[in-house]
Amino acid sequence: MPTYKTPDVYVEEISVFPPSVAEVETAVPAFIGYTEKALKKSANDLIQVPTKIYSLKEYEQYFGGPEDDAIAIIVADDGAGGFTASSFTEPSVKYLLYYSVKLFFDNGGGQCYITSVGTYQATPAIDLSGDSSSNLATMYGLQDGLNAVALEDEPTLIVIPEAVKLSTTDYQTLVQAVLAQCDKLRDRFAIFDIRDGTAVLDSTAQSTNRGYFGNNYLKYGAAYYPFIKTTMNFFVNSTEANVTVTYGATSGALSTFSATGANSNTSVYNFVKNALKEHFLVLPPSGAVAGVYAATDTNRGVWKAPANVSLADVIEPVIKLDNAKQDSLNVDATSGKSINALRAFAGKGTLVWGARTLAGNDNEWRYVPVRRFFNMVEESVKKSTYWAVFEPNDANTWVKVRGMIENYLMQKWREGALAGATPKDAFFVKCGLGTTMNAQDILEGRMNVEIGMAAVRPAEFIILKFSHKLQTS
Repeated sequence: MPTYKTPDVYVEEISVFPPSVAEVETAVPAFIGYTEKALKKSANDLIQVPTKIYSLKEYEQYFGGPEDDAIAIIVADDGAGGFTASSFTEPSVKYLLYYSVKLFFDNGGGQCYITSVGTYQATPAIDLSGDSSSNLATMYGLQDGLNAVALEDEPTLIVIPEAVKLSTTDYQTLVQAVLAQCDKLRDRFAIFDIRDGTAVLDSTAQSTNRGYFGNNYLKYGAAYYPFIKTTMNFFVNSTEANVTVTYGATSGALSTFSATGANSNTSVYNFVKNALKEHFLVLPPSGAVAGVYAATDTNRGVWKAPANVSLADVIEPVIKLDNAKQDSLNVDATSGKSINALRAFAGKGTLVWGARTLAGNDNEWRYVPVRRFFNMVEESVKKSTYWAVFEPNDANTWVKVRGMIENYLMQKWREGALAGATPKDAFFVKCGLGTTMNAQDILEGRMNVEIGMAAVRPAEFIILKFSHKLQTS
């Protein structure tokens, strides 16, 4: 209380409400990979700089577009006055980040971070740790990008679509490093692509792919299988020079067959343009799944499982799964590592048909929404409690802290995030001498707060039981 020395009327405002918990964002993925450029003011000034963007247009402004991979097509007469593609050589799409970010935005994603670890090279190389050159465009790898993201506080998801291009050893090293970072920081969750996502996974292949993730920190990640056939065509650059067309004895870039080209043949040109539209990119699903996470968080809440949602820009999974084939993916008694399936259903499109973490046999952290909900609450309460550092460790502070957290959890209960008929059944918050602290704790400056929450869990298995009823009248 201030000391008054001059006669006057003084006004004092008394704070009676506890502070409030400001909720953190839950679906801000950090994408790590290679880009066409990394330029904001000068060349390569965004390499190894996590950059927040809000749209694909903004991505293209700073990081460019996709790589113009080489496409080759041989055109022949079909004998009926038309043409046929006797050979179509699809490009080996090495750089996947651009397409994955597009899938993210098209599936409901909003803000995200982009970390470019290098630019496209004439001889493409996806590396774990770069080549140690003095050239910024090639000296970093995906692991370096992961280390850069660790210094950012806002990202809550980690997505590295090009990880599937690494060798098996490097892939294993990277995914385990991602899980370790999630455990260390406790504010983010990893979305993984199964490395062999274009292959049919028998029991041996499943065991191999599960083995890459190790045995530590599995509750902080989820894996998705298989890869998806998208509605996106292979990229043709503005000059159409990356498409080589051979027609009879004539061969050249597609642009040379246009009306103004040296090998002008507009009929062939138009045929090739149409043929290109019939070939589609196959991509790992992590970008699309990250978009589903973001859309679900926005529309329903982080406690809703990001599943039973159709994927935009997707024609079908490259591997068709049914219940029998998914059984061993969803539940694995040996390792406990669940793999979430992407499945095509008639009339529904391609759906995310799984919501388990890699800790699929863990009763506490089996489900993605439970782990992510705890991440959100832990981070929100942590940041909102900083005001109490160096406050008197007495009942006045304990009441304020307890009231702040209880008010927040009460709101979550009302929104449907916590299970229980009453708030008492849904959560508890304890803080006080004799309950969470003893005299020694107070002498050593510790204020212990215990929070318990009954998080809602998804209804993964719906069992309908039918029986005959005997006639009674």
